[in-house]
Amino acid sequence: MSSRSKAGAMMFIACVLLTLPSQGQDATASTPSANDAMTKHIEEMEQQIKELQIEISTLKASDKTTASNAAPIPDAAQKVVSGTTAVPPPPSLASLLGPTSLSGFVDVYYGQNFNNPAGQANGLRFFDGATNQFGLNLVELVVDKTPDPSNSRTGYHVALGFGQAMNAVNGSEPKGGLGFDQYLKEAYFSYLAPVGKGLQVDVGKFVTPAGAEVIETKDNWNYSRSILFSYAIPYYHFGMRAKYAFNEKYSLTGYLVNGWNNVIDNNSGKTYGFSLGWNPNKKLGIAQTYLAGPEENATNHNLRQLSDTVITYSPTSKLSFMVNGDYGRGDRFITDATLNTLSHPVFWTGVGGYIKYAFTSTTSFSTRYEYYDDHDGFTTGSLIPTHFNEFTTTFERMMAHHIISRFEFRRDMSNQPVFLKGSNPVLDQNTLTAGLVFTFDSREAR
Repeated sequence: MSSRSKAGAMMFIACVLLTLPSQGQDATASTPSANDAMTKHIEEMEQQIKELQIEISTLKASDKTTASNAAPIPDAAQKVVSGTTAVPPPPSLASLLGPTSLSGFVDVYYGQNFNNPAGQANGLRFFDGATNQFGLNLVELVVDKTPDPSNSRTGYHVALGFGQAMNAVNGSEPKGGLGFDQYLKEAYFSYLAPVGKGLQVDVGKFVTPAGAEVIETKDNWNYSRSILFSYAIPYYHFGMRAKYAFNEKYSLTGYLVNGWNNVIDNNSGKTYGFSLGWNPNKKLGIAQTYLAGPEENATNHNLRQLSDTVITYSPTSKLSFMVNGDYGRGDRFITDATLNTLSHPVFWTGVGGYIKYAFTSTTSFSTRYEYYDDHDGFTTGSLIPTHFNEFTTTFERMMAHHIISRFEFRRDMSNQPVFLKGSNPVLDQNTLTAGLVFTFDSREAR
């Protein structure tokens, strides 16, 4: 009911009350005609009150209908009325980067060699070489854009690194090479050609397809790298590769590169090869890689060949097995400088076995055993027949969502005294390593 109508009703009732006889009037003095007039007047007043009640009810119903049909007040306006201001959420890193992702990690460790070598360095170990001290394994930053046929068929991948791992990976690059390459793990651009289901071509620097392990600690089962990874295979290549996935079970990748571990080629020959991937089911996977090409300085005569096989098998979600086998041959070296006599083609071979068991989603235990035969002492530089055995046990626990912790015991053995105890050559070494890896990835915010 409007305020104007309410005021009119109150004035009407006041006028009616004023017309009623006062309490001091003598009732006996009233006449029958006066009583009849008063009765009629009261009846008229009751009728007017009823009409007013009907009007008031109608006005109330009209007010409710108007309120329900009114436009709702926006949330932002309600917050302003209540004394608060609506603030839009800040943009996430993923939304700013779009199809490009940013990821990386920081990998540090403390190592203890019970031989206490005088040089504070583990024998035959590159990635965790520093011992009896804290060490920086690798700091890595990756910028990546995967080619997508529905959006853009071009992509790129750049990985920068710093630490002992990068010193080991790029240590063989000629001194006359590019200076920044010391900190460049990978750098290539991609094109997804419209051939069948898509043929992806990458051009630039990329890690080798050979081996059961990779440069990054977080993606391996153990903290330290195997002897096979350090000596039997290359770390990276510079050139081009093309991969085609026929279906979920079969894929084939071809390679044409400068050679092993060099951006600037050391001869005019090129290395070629292929990788065949076969996954007959979700539990079993087989990868076969073959590489061949001249790798000696300034000559294309001797062909180095490498065959690398990796088999993985996971019978359950908690238990996994992996086997890696390598065979390489072809290089020759001078045995007599005076007569310029070359050796027969050297060869090396090795096998490694892995077992991993995940107790929970955050804890796991892994073991590794490997045997490596450097038949001519070519890959390790001993220049005499040398073979190695190595056994490693690693316990892993995810301390937080982005922090991986590992505690590892390893024993290395050889038939030649290639290790040091103090300053004395010995046949074996035992080490303990505690490592922490902090990871991040912008794609987690999407």
